[in-house]
Amino acid sequence: MSANQMPPWLQEQLVKMQQVQQNLQGIVAQKQHLEMEKAETAKALEELQKTAEGDAVFKHAGSVLVKSTKKKLVDELEERQEMAKTRAAVLEKQETRIKADLKEQEAKITEMMKGGQKENPRK
Repeated sequence: MSANQMPPWLQEQLVKMQQVQQNLQGIVAQKQHLEMEKAETAKALEELQKTAEGDAVFKHAGSVLVKSTKKKLVDELEERQEMAKTRAAVLEKQETRIKADLKEQEAKITEMMKGGQKENPRK
């Protein structure tokens, strides 16, 4: 069945489903980026724990390195970890909701196609 042969109600439902799929892909990409960020932060904290209190430590500030203290860097990295944990929880909820929406949309399309419905029912 080509796009020209598809009823408008089916085309509309397929477009909605594609939008939901794109949203899901965006969230999955954000989660992957966040996982990389969490791993980098954990590695940085691990390396900082190996340094002595008086050792010189540096952090990135744009394209330069700035001298800092171990305590400041540990505090910043732990805060970053907490923020990442919170963002991950939010993304997980969004992903779960979008997957449910997608499943509902797929079921709706299947039901509409089986019924040979002529128009798109409004909720």
